[in-house]
Amino acid sequence: MKRKITAAAAFALCVAMGVCACSPSEKEDTFTGKEKEELAWQPNLDRISPEVYADISNLDLKPGTYISVIGKREGTAYWSEVQAGVEQAAEDINKHLGYKGEDKIKVLYNAPADSENIDEQVNILDEELARYPDVIAVASVAEDASAVQFDLAAENGIQCTCMTDNVAAAKEGARKMSEAIEEKGEILLIAQDSVSGTAKERTKAVTEEITANYPNVKVVETIYMDQFDDLKMQAAADELGVTKEQLAEWTVESSGQTPADEGEEAMSEEVRTKLEDIRAVADGMTDADVVARYMEKYPNLKGCFAVNADAVLLAMDAFETAENEEDIVLMGFDAGKEQIAALKNGTIDGLIVQNPFGMGYATVVAAARAALEIGNEATVDTEYVWVDKENICLLYTSPS
Repeated sequence: MKRKITAAAAFALCVAMGVCACSPSEKEDTFTGKEKEELAWQPNLDRISPEVYADISNLDLKPGTYISVIGKREGTAYWSEVQAGVEQAAEDINKHLGYKGEDKIKVLYNAPADSENIDEQVNILDEELARYPDVIAVASVAEDASAVQFDLAAENGIQCTCMTDNVAAAKEGARKMSEAIEEKGEILLIAQDSVSGTAKERTKAVTEEITANYPNVKVVETIYMDQFDDLKMQAAADELGVTKEQLAEWTVESSGQTPADEGEEAMSEEVRTKLEDIRAVADGMTDADVVARYMEKYPNLKGCFAVNADAVLLAMDAFETAENEEDIVLMGFDAGKEQIAALKNGTIDGLIVQNPFGMGYATVVAAARAALEIGNEATVDTEYVWVDKENICLLYTSPS
């Protein structure tokens, strides 16, 4: 059987969620039995569009079918929710088909262990291709990281993409932020990286929405979390009175890349000492320290928008040390336990909350449909909701 590759663009959210019928004053349900557990995640499935991607009833897979799902990261609250959706779909399919033992449909979730590691994810993909699964679903860390592997399966193409509409979600976040700061002031963006399609789409959409519709609001800086080494060096240089241009020149010289000199040995003692001082200061900085410095750098800063869960947590850490945090509106993507607590106490003003459980579930359904060759939509929308203190009842904690 030919291997088919499904693009599972599974982005963000740290809790399973859906539209609930409660009001802010009503008590949340306590889920205790199996029936209640099923109801807890059903709203996630109800929000998948087209709805066929929440339905396993027509997936008559052959015994022993092997579906491989490769995520961006393991162990975080969000990716644990994606994995929970993947595993629930596999359980539902096997239960529906009555498969047990060696006949069971095998659905294996893998992801880089410690971070969104491009090389590790590519290695996992290579290993899975060598095991000849019927279908592979991939949430690629970087847009071009797996180009070679996808080319090997080009005859089958990309079957389906399960995702949040990042552009629509980010633009709504930009509108909510602009309204919260009364359509006037400066905004800082924080993105999880500078390479993933998710980060690129969201930062671009936020900036474009603000530029097009809010002339008195300006995105003054975008901080990328994969560039903190350079940012720490620049922050340390600023503190020690060294310009960006000087730092760039000294850094190139110290690496020996300048043909006109012999590297750091050719630098003056004064410059070499200054560079060592900068490195020492940079080594003593945390990521949150850097973000706090950027918050304090702009006197008219009114908002901070973080485009994924890790970026939100980083901004929250920076708020603990920034001197002007009380004047800054914090919004972003995704809702884990820490973000929900911060939303309740007022540290966070609003969140774009996605549906990772639904993404994981829909990805397995799409993979099963690819294996059965019954066709897939180009895009499956797993939706998002805007959550603030007024409608926090929209959040459900996953039973997993």
